Amino acid sequence: MHDIRLIREAPGVFDAALTRRGDAAMSQAILAIDAARREKIAASEAALADRNAASKEVGAAKARGDDAEFERLRALVAEKKAEIARLEEEARAEDARLRDLMLTIPNLPYDDVPDGADETGNVEIKRWGTPRDFPFQPKEHYQLAAAGGLDFETAAKLSGARFVVLRGAMARVHRALAQFMLDTHVTENGLAETITPVLVRDEAMLGTGQLPKFSEDSYQTTNGWWLIPTSEVTLTNTVAGEMLDAGALPLRLCAHTNCFRSEAGSAGKDTAGMLRQHQFEKVEMVTICAPATSDDEHKRMLGCAEGILERLNIPYRTVELCTGDMGFGARRTFDIEAWLPGQNTYREISSVSTCGDFQARRMNARVRDEGGKPQFVHTLNGSGLAVGRCLIAVLENGQEEDGSVTLPEVLAPYLRGATRITATGALE
Repeated sequence: MHDIRLIREAPGVFDAALTRRGDAAMSQAILAIDAARREKIAASEAALADRNAASKEVGAAKARGDDAEFERLRALVAEKKAEIARLEEEARAEDARLRDLMLTIPNLPYDDVPDGADETGNVEIKRWGTPRDFPFQPKEHYQLAAAGGLDFETAAKLSGARFVVLRGAMARVHRALAQFMLDTHVTENGLAETITPVLVRDEAMLGTGQLPKFSEDSYQTTNGWWLIPTSEVTLTNTVAGEMLDAGALPLRLCAHTNCFRSEAGSAGKDTAGMLRQHQFEKVEMVTICAPATSDDEHKRMLGCAEGILERLNIPYRTVELCTGDMGFGARRTFDIEAWLPGQNTYREISSVSTCGDFQARRMNARVRDEGGKPQFVHTLNGSGLAVGRCLIAVLENGQEEDGSVTLPEVLAPYLRGATRITATGALE
């Protein structure tokens, strides 16, 4: 949500920022509704003043026996009462129109975010690790002999396309990855582990920007709950409607949950394997902080996500997304892309975004500054990491010519010391 006062003060700046994202200029439409709303409010206040003045004179007219004036004033009071009710209702209607429009407008990028129309405009800022030089042609994860525990056929029988059943070693390594991520974030990165619902109300989805514009990307139950597309929704909304204690900030949270996405716009993309699923697991990081610290928190959160891949010895690159490729609620986003030798390319495994006060305005989450004045908090979110995609990266980077997979050493404590998956799918 945007601050209407800033749009009034600098409509050209607002429009320029929107057009950098590839969106249409909106200030004229916004300010027209705002002007109509304010006009109704001013007219209502003027009518209220007239009614109050007439009400004071009614008694005086009655006392002096001026029946004609008494009746005129009484009729005027009734007329103004009806006019006030009409104007207030019209003002509320304009206010709702303004709010509905504002909820569909994306966040504004920071001035130094690189310009670009799509992912081709993203800017690489870092590479870590050297992709392994395989003495054989590396395969994709679902082609590996060791990955026989990825059962897409049974999943399709149960649920249709874009689902997978994990069995045996695949299930255990997937679980180990999630546990490793959580333990690292909690014990080393200082995040507070949180268990949240996966079913939420409209207000929670609206607060983080999934509604109203992207309802088709999520699943809704018949009684109105939404299945979360990420625990960003629940973690961020824990502070909705709150006046937070400045001394308690920053709040650094993480959660491991199932996530659900309809992938409405991804027809034909990544249909093989488990890269793009309707149901998947993710360890999510969320930070709630004072505005002055959000840039530092963004860098810190990015480091937390990168550190997971480094511990797993997965080569990756980090890119800053350009204006045309950023998500709806972000002011700046860094994507971390893991190297997948089976595809011979880097693929996204985490997005780490700072939203400024965009989500906080939608949620009404505030903190008092040093002078005691309320201000909206800043919110940040990032994957730390997508567990299924991390499993893909582990399988592909650790594959051997005989069909087995060598596992990262950091997972051994979670797998009773196992360090590889044999070509027959056994842990040893």
